[in-house]
Amino acid sequence: MGHPDQSADPTGSGQADTRHAPELIRLQAVLRAARFHGIDLDVRDFADEAGQTVPSIPALARWVEENGGTAQGMRLQWRDLVRLRDVPPVALMFADGSAGLMVGADDTNGVIWLVDPFASPDTPPVAVDELRLEGVWTGDVLLVRGRHDGGRKEDAVNFAWLRRMVLGERVLLRDVVIASMVMSVLAIFPPLIVMQVIDRVVNFHSMSTLVSLTGLVGVMAFYEVLLSYARREITLVMTTRLDTRISLAVFDRLLALPLEFFEREQAGNVIGRVSAIYKVRQFMTGRLLGTFLDMFTLLVVLPFLFWLSTTLACLTVVAAALIGGIILLAMPTVGRLVGRQIRAEMERSGALYETVAGIRTVKTLALEPVRREVWDEKTADVVSASLDAGRMSNWVATAVMPLDLFINRGIILIGAYLAITSTTSGMEAGALMAFMMLGGRVASPLVGMARLIDDLNEVRSALAEAGSVLNRPTETRALTTGLRPPVHGALAFSGVSFTYPGASTPALSDVTFSVPAGTMLGLVGRSGSGKSTITRLLQGVSRSYTGQLRLDGIELREINLTYLRRSCGVVLQDNFLFRGTIRDNIIAGRPGLTLEDVVRAARLAGAEEFIERMPAGFDTWIEEGSTNISGGQRQRLAIARAVISDPRLMILDEATSALDPESEAVVNANLRHLARGRTMVIVSHRLASLVACHQICVMDHGHVVDIGPHEDLLARCDIYRTLWTQQNQPAGGNDGGPPSVSHMHGDAA
Repeated sequence: MGHPDQSADPTGSGQADTRHAPELIRLQAVLRAARFHGIDLDVRDFADEAGQTVPSIPALARWVEENGGTAQGMRLQWRDLVRLRDVPPVALMFADGSAGLMVGADDTNGVIWLVDPFASPDTPPVAVDELRLEGVWTGDVLLVRGRHDGGRKEDAVNFAWLRRMVLGERVLLRDVVIASMVMSVLAIFPPLIVMQVIDRVVNFHSMSTLVSLTGLVGVMAFYEVLLSYARREITLVMTTRLDTRISLAVFDRLLALPLEFFEREQAGNVIGRVSAIYKVRQFMTGRLLGTFLDMFTLLVVLPFLFWLSTTLACLTVVAAALIGGIILLAMPTVGRLVGRQIRAEMERSGALYETVAGIRTVKTLALEPVRREVWDEKTADVVSASLDAGRMSNWVATAVMPLDLFINRGIILIGAYLAITSTTSGMEAGALMAFMMLGGRVASPLVGMARLIDDLNEVRSALAEAGSVLNRPTETRALTTGLRPPVHGALAFSGVSFTYPGASTPALSDVTFSVPAGTMLGLVGRSGSGKSTITRLLQGVSRSYTGQLRLDGIELREINLTYLRRSCGVVLQDNFLFRGTIRDNIIAGRPGLTLEDVVRAARLAGAEEFIERMPAGFDTWIEEGSTNISGGQRQRLAIARAVISDPRLMILDEATSALDPESEAVVNANLRHLARGRTMVIVSHRLASLVACHQICVMDHGHVVDIGPHEDLLARCDIYRTLWTQQNQPAGGNDGGPPSVSHMHGDAA
């Protein structure tokens, strides 16, 4: 579907829309399947892997899941496909890169029912049999479903969460366990062979027995090498997959945290706490997995040891149990010291991140001695905590060392004594050697279990630190559920009040005003009057306000948060540009857009002119911190990024306050051009840049003092008139009255 030839239209009905490229047809098929479940997708939001010309199934599934649905790619045979009777629309992937939408199946008659993704809803489906489908269908399908757990509380990041992650790889775990069990059985044979060599070959000089045992050793060695390789390979794949699952889950949870959390927490501290989850991952896939696998050896070898010598086996088990007891007794103290060490390391990491992030300030203000003093203090805390934890662990290791030496060396002396003194049931030399070879295999898992419990202290501390960040309330429900109405830009505040967490006074108090769509609204007032708080509420950053805030008549909290933010263009005072090309930064929020869209947005923002002068144009690389472009250029790129999706609502929070007069004049001229047909909310301390606004809202201590055009406010609002006079007072002094309106407009120009 998507080409005029018959292979692109398996229905043979001629319904395939040849005006669309195959990749667009594939996107449309998934879009219609998602719409069946109430999920609205936007093709411009789709982002495939780099270098992919055809939308891949993983990328399509991710596209659906990011918008509140669930999707699963599968490879089916015709006999399985034709049995999918009572299912929602299923996207069938075709070999030419397009797709069809299956809306029904009939296994009795051996047909499925297909519709063209771009066909109108009232177009009847067409029956297709196996012969006509097999030439174009790849066998891949994408099942799309709505998510019915929007109200379910998210799983806490704890040991149960990790266990579910590990059990997600149960197939690989099964293979590892089987390989370990077989290797445990094979582990018995080498000591048995050694016993036979000493007792039979050496004592009786039996060459034929030696030849037989040599062949057996060779065969067993081959299988042991093969099984060892298989177990290591499977374990490597499993740990890699588990690491990927944990990394994706942690990053998704981190992105779902509200902005307010990141504003309250130190960035380096957050990174350090979240990174602690990888210590847990190393424990789960390292010592825990190794000890678990060694337990199979214990279960197989221990009975054999008791068969060789009950006395020596009991001594080995008792010594290993004593080691475990010592470790268990020391565990609370070691755990407390390890937790202190982890916290000290995270605080040092936070200081390092803060220094690197603010290196420009450190250099310009010569703060190196101050930051070095902070680093020295944090390092001293880490050293102190590490020494305390290390010394305690050293005491524990010293206490268990005699028992460990007894298992490895003392047992052979006792066995030799028993062999010499006992005349009836004494051990032969071969049996003693076999016992020593297997004794270490028994003691190692027992000691490993005790040390595993010791490691749980560090893991518990690390998991608690990661959970202190990842278990915070997230915006997941707001990001994936809610209404997606067309946005025109009409705003209405009705009795809106808001208080920041931990604040004693409200940032907004009973704010009430409304503006129609297409209005240029200016927000002015002294610092702390609530201007930026209004813009935060409009972006959905803070949703715990009281009263009613409506966008086009719909309460803002009922609108899907992702949709709301993508429907708004936001330009801040200090905009962050990612390290990458200019083109990548402009389409950061809409990865599916083309170069033509990028050029159009740059032209609207007045950025095309300076971009074309750059050596690589839109492929010019922006360094970290935007050090290779000016402040005005950075602001114009931020405006281009904001307008590329053609938003009906734009928010500019002190977007020009950090610019020089020339750059500010260019940006303001572009903004007036952009304002046509859009609602614009502009926060600015410079009143001259707001003269052209249709309405100007004057804020003071969280209240709306007045709202109206510039001339009306100048005549009736004392606060506005005072601010205007302060900013436009002539250098030679005030002549007793405010400047004329014509003078004001001249300043604004």
